[in-house]
Amino acid sequence: MPPAKTASNQPAARRPAIGVFDSGVGGLTVLKELLRLVPGADYLYFGDTARLPYGSKSVDTVARYAVSAAHFLQKHHIDLLVVACNTATALAFDQIRQAIPMPAIGVVAPGADAAARASRNRRVVVLATEATIASHAYQRALAERKIATQEKPCPLFVPLVEEGWIEHPVTEQVARIYLDSVFNSQTQAADVLLLGCTHYPLLRPLLERLVPAGVSIVDSAESTAQAVRTHFQSLHLPAAGEGPYLRFFATDSVEKFRRLGERFLGRAIENVQHVDVEV
Repeated sequence: MPPAKTASNQPAARRPAIGVFDSGVGGLTVLKELLRLVPGADYLYFGDTARLPYGSKSVDTVARYAVSAAHFLQKHHIDLLVVACNTATALAFDQIRQAIPMPAIGVVAPGADAAARASRNRRVVVLATEATIASHAYQRALAERKIATQEKPCPLFVPLVEEGWIEHPVTEQVARIYLDSVFNSQTQAADVLLLGCTHYPLLRPLLERLVPAGVSIVDSAESTAQAVRTHFQSLHLPAAGEGPYLRFFATDSVEKFRRLGERFLGRAIENVQHVDVEV
């Protein structure tokens, strides 16, 4: 990516390059928030669509896939890696950080930080995939912040979102069942609902209608973008200008990535390249 030119034809301050990695398209919700909160950077997004879902893989396999993706983005001279995959963050974040020389930010710690700040009664409900819940990554992170956690796996949310059934009556009924199991009169109610999957922000308007009064929703995708903005605050990023440079890589069908991904990113997706990566 060549440096931008000023009116005097001198190179402007170099825009940092941020690599965003996910097992599929869900991490595009993180990229969407990054484009809003950190417009002064350029972005490379890697979706490991040929090897998803990570949630059904062993810890060693997830780590191997995640590290190979990190190395791929490293070769494109990124300044920061954002691990936008909850499963990879939960199971392999330490291995990813050890494998690359640049800093990395995952989705778990920023989400836990935001939930801890938002909670008044120190009780949080975490909705996530079965693999993320089984890792108890959010539970551990919230316990470190003195927050009691109730975890709820929501295995039907991802396929419903990918089907495009965001406001479908079936999705609403499924959401009611999940929420009723964690917000009921027999438990001391939490006052924060943490969305621990990058697909779930698409369901936020629906969930906001269904949660009990007084419950706030924290989105780990937005929280992660805020953490990235904080990381770069001291660097005085250049103005957004005409907009960031975006480049996308997918390990499976480019057309499927583009078609499904546009729903998550909220804008047209161009410049997608099919790639193979070494394991």
